[in-house]
Amino acid sequence: MKKNITLIIILFTSLAFAQNEKIDSLKTDSRSKFISVGAKIGIPNLASINGEITLPILDNHFAPFIDYGTFNLDIDDTQSNINYTEYGVNLYFSNKSKGLYAGAGLAQLNSDFTFNNLTFEENGVSQVGSAKTTLDLNTLNLKLGFKTGGTIYFRFEIGYGMGSIPDSIEFTATSNGITESFSEEIPAIPGLSSDGILISNFGFGFSF
Repeated sequence: MKKNITLIIILFTSLAFAQNEKIDSLKTDSRSKFISVGAKIGIPNLASINGEITLPILDNHFAPFIDYGTFNLDIDDTQSNINYTEYGVNLYFSNKSKGLYAGAGLAQLNSDFTFNNLTFEENGVSQVGSAKTTLDLNTLNLKLGFKTGGTIYFRFEIGYGMGSIPDSIEFTATSNGITESFSEEIPAIPGLSSDGILISNFGFGFSF
């Protein structure tokens, strides 16, 4: 009888300890992850790295972030190198730095364009050359997003970047003593219009 009672006590203690461990584990999983590092794929960044840190003040709702990406686009006779930078803050509606959030940020899209196969002509003499120019765009980005919890997270964002976008680029090209002014339309960049730029991206990474 004593052996049975002892066995029951041991079994009960083991079950209670296991249950406590399970509860503690759930509590740990539900805690806020203050730092997130990952990548985003979409528009206008195409591909970028992303960092976000949740401020341990104001009940963990505010999370400053920064995005950076660089990529090349070749369209017909135009080559472009584009650098994208955005920094701002996300406001999470929950206090666990996950779930639905609204974001606002300032973005810079710095572009270098090379136009090839330009025809120069002067005094009946013509030749083919190329020219380079730059275009810098600044936008105010407003977004709505959703981020999953856990150590490995996924996020989705959609929004719009407001800014004045020119339709063409004016520049002067020179080759072998021949100089000519050109006006070229901006190459078709996905989501880009004269009023701003569409924002739509998918992200993933690690939180800790």
